[in-house]
Amino acid sequence: MRTPFRRAVFGAIAVALLGGLGLTSCADPGQTGTVDVGLAPVDTSVTGAPGPTDPASPSPSPSASRSPSPSASQSTKPSPSRSPSRAPTSKAATPPAESNIASRLHTIPASTRQLIVVYSSGYGTSVASLETFEKVNGVWRSKFGVMSARIGTKGFSDSHVEGVPTTPTGVYGIGSTMYGVHANPGVKYSYHRVVADDYWDENPSSPTYNSFVHGTNPGGYSEALWQTVPQYNYFAVINYNIPVRAATPARGSGIFLHVMGSGGTAGCVSLTQSDLLRVLEWLAPDASPRIVMAPSQNLGRY
Repeated sequence: MRTPFRRAVFGAIAVALLGGLGLTSCADPGQTGTVDVGLAPVDTSVTGAPGPTDPASPSPSPSASRSPSPSASQSTKPSPSRSPSRAPTSKAATPPAESNIASRLHTIPASTRQLIVVYSSGYGTSVASLETFEKVNGVWRSKFGVMSARIGTKGFSDSHVEGVPTTPTGVYGIGSTMYGVHANPGVKYSYHRVVADDYWDENPSSPTYNSFVHGTNPGGYSEALWQTVPQYNYFAVINYNIPVRAATPARGSGIFLHVMGSGGTAGCVSLTQSDLLRVLEWLAPDASPRIVMAPSQNLGRY
């Protein structure tokens, strides 16, 4: 039977033996604050890499990615640098030709580099539009845009005759001389300032039918040019029925491009004076200008 003294001695001996062997109680590994750095995950993603359309993207900030500790037992090969992709380059495309009225016409002489197109919504109206075009590097380009115009009080006609207020359809040249009650505004054509006794012969029985004359009134529908204002302040001759073709009834005369009055015309084309002057000053004989006149639905004829 052990006495209390003997039990105390044996207990002291046991504690000393255990301490010498280094044995302790187990701790929670999650609370030690230590990590095996050799197993730490490595972030291999690319941050802030330039995209195909953004070659100037900024470099990633240091906090944007993680790097392994210098003491890590594992390392990764550096990711290959990613260079910005470049969009394929090609020569600049040639701009397409303008799609306009002039580009769709097919009977205009190759030598023509200036074009006037007069058109309306149909045959029975005197209200029309006028557009100008010039050929640049073989392509028709709009010059002044759309202008408001007036034509014969009975509209367009495919068979205009003398004395009927219609405007003849077709493609025509511009006369070699321009005229006006006022002084030459600066046109490139020959210019005649009209004076008293200047007429346009519109008498089919006259040997000078459909031409400028000075002297005695030729009769018929002939116009006293110096008295017709503001219409004849300035005007150009549209070469309809020039040279004259014999016909019964006569095919008509005195078709001009002139200043607009208060309404429709006797067969001419009219513009406001400011628009007319822009057109007359632009026209050049060496550009072989032509004027096309027709309802818009029939411009395809020309």
